[in-house]
Amino acid sequence: MRREQRRRLTALCLLLLVALLILRPNLLDSLSFKMWSRQKGLEAENGQFLLEGEPLKILGGSMHYFRIPKEYWKDRMMKMRACGLNTLTTYVPWNLHEPQRGKFDFSGNLDLGTYLDIAAEVGLWVILRPGPYICAEWDLGGLPSWLLRDKDMQLRTTYKGFAEATETYFDQLIPRVVRHQYTRGGPIIAMQVENEYGSYAKDANYMEFIKTALLRRGVVELLLTSDNKDGISSGSMEGVLATINFQKIEPILFTYLESIQGNKPVMVMEYWTGWFDHWGGDHHVFDVDQMVTTVSEVLGKGASINLYMFHGGTNFGFMNGALHFHEYRADVTSYDYDAPLTEAGDYTSKYFKLRDLFSKQYIEPLLPMPSLFTKTSYGAVILKRSLSLWDTLQLTEEPFKSEVPVNMENLPVNDGNGQSYGYTLYETVIYGGGKFHTKGNVRDRAQVFVSGQSVGFVDYKNQELDIAEVPGYRKLRILVENCGRVNYGTRINDQRKGLVGDVFLRDVPLRNFKIYSLDMNSTFINRLDSIQWSDVSEEKGPVFCQGALQVNFSPGDTYLSMKGWKKGVVFVNGKNLGRYWNIGPQETLYVPGPWLWLGTNTITIFEEQEVGSALYSVDSPYLGRTQYVD
Repeated sequence: MRREQRRRLTALCLLLLVALLILRPNLLDSLSFKMWSRQKGLEAENGQFLLEGEPLKILGGSMHYFRIPKEYWKDRMMKMRACGLNTLTTYVPWNLHEPQRGKFDFSGNLDLGTYLDIAAEVGLWVILRPGPYICAEWDLGGLPSWLLRDKDMQLRTTYKGFAEATETYFDQLIPRVVRHQYTRGGPIIAMQVENEYGSYAKDANYMEFIKTALLRRGVVELLLTSDNKDGISSGSMEGVLATINFQKIEPILFTYLESIQGNKPVMVMEYWTGWFDHWGGDHHVFDVDQMVTTVSEVLGKGASINLYMFHGGTNFGFMNGALHFHEYRADVTSYDYDAPLTEAGDYTSKYFKLRDLFSKQYIEPLLPMPSLFTKTSYGAVILKRSLSLWDTLQLTEEPFKSEVPVNMENLPVNDGNGQSYGYTLYETVIYGGGKFHTKGNVRDRAQVFVSGQSVGFVDYKNQELDIAEVPGYRKLRILVENCGRVNYGTRINDQRKGLVGDVFLRDVPLRNFKIYSLDMNSTFINRLDSIQWSDVSEEKGPVFCQGALQVNFSPGDTYLSMKGWKKGVVFVNGKNLGRYWNIGPQETLYVPGPWLWLGTNTITIFEEQEVGSALYSVDSPYLGRTQYVD
């Protein structure tokens, strides 16, 4: 009788297990991941990676939690698994986690702990790249702008002001991630020491400082560095695995890696699957077959690889970076990157070809591909009202009065942290007219007004304007936009924004300014409802316009077509979608479904120049005329 009961109980358990596997086909993967014996973490020995003493080829992909709505994190990771990848890599942006000195945020879309938990649940290992500098085409390479309040600041060095701020940040960040390390049952198998320091290399002691800071706080997993071919020699260090970044393979790179670190495994930390875009340029694409050929060649050499990017996402808000070599170029809002997954998480031909390639690395078939989310066209946004920027100044803090211009970061706002992003308005009184000249002290772009009328724009190239001679005193306003701080190269210490020095009329420096901070954060945008708006008119900018996007069924992803508008920023239900600019290449802004709600959604547009005739929600993006990356 007991034997019969045991048989029935065993059969029942088997039925329950089968039912679970039908409902959750990846259950065994996640169970095996969590139950994995944790005796030996990732090792780099004898030309290969070992995990628990067994060979491991890292097939990784970069995906940044801060560029993806939290509601989509798991979806994107499941698509990563289904493509055959086993490892996720992500940066950590200091400027989001410590927006004001000593005030930290690891909540909502910055909940790194949950991101790591989801990776473990899905069955992905993690290589964490905590910085403090990350590059990433992100404002100031992820460093907080309040560091620049120190006129002597030397970023990415052991300069006391930077080192102490880094230590304080790591005191908050590293304890939150060490519990997610492999040897503690988590997914983190390796951690990067800073990022691409060989291309900067201003301080011979800096990398050792960062390495020690990580070890002292309990980091025990494999440490690595990451550099392009020109930076390996300066960026590598004793006891830390050097990895390489490139888009086109050069056999000499692998030989060079071997020459500096012996018989260690080769890891391509950043294989660039596409490229980023800047305003005024084209949308960059990288040939899919060339990409697959290179990835196949890397794998054929027995190397591990990480795809940068696997899924790019979006530079929401004012967080895009910039480059400044021969000229200043700000990055666009989209970080689609021509990656295997689009900005909105859709499959591309790169995804399908990589999936086919990576499937050959496994005996068992890959997980099924998750279904895509429907993209929706909601039609026209009904523009209902408008409000001049000048009427909103009453909602800002009291203007700061100063004899001379003060840059954005050094304004006495935000509890002594200065202004980080957005616009700054400088107001003074002039007599007569003449030649207005910036002498290069506008960062990055400004519209100049006399008695409320626009007289033109100044930037890095266009540094002077003619102001008509009119007898008497008039109000001069200079509306300066921070278009994005440089994220790569030696200019990062020179990224203060606003007016960074004197501006001149008839070669005489202007004096006695009222300075308004217009960071246009969500609090400011929500306050706009407290003042009187007007009917939408054809008035010139700078102006706020507001309209309604009606959603009559379950909200889904969409795009706003900004065709016909000039330049500005769009907010959906108080959330900053990012910038638009009619110089292109990008013409649509991605609107994540989770940011919409059933019924009426409020669209607020800050237009600098001229209100568009219409605004539409469309179901597909337009990122601009394409240019193939050579």
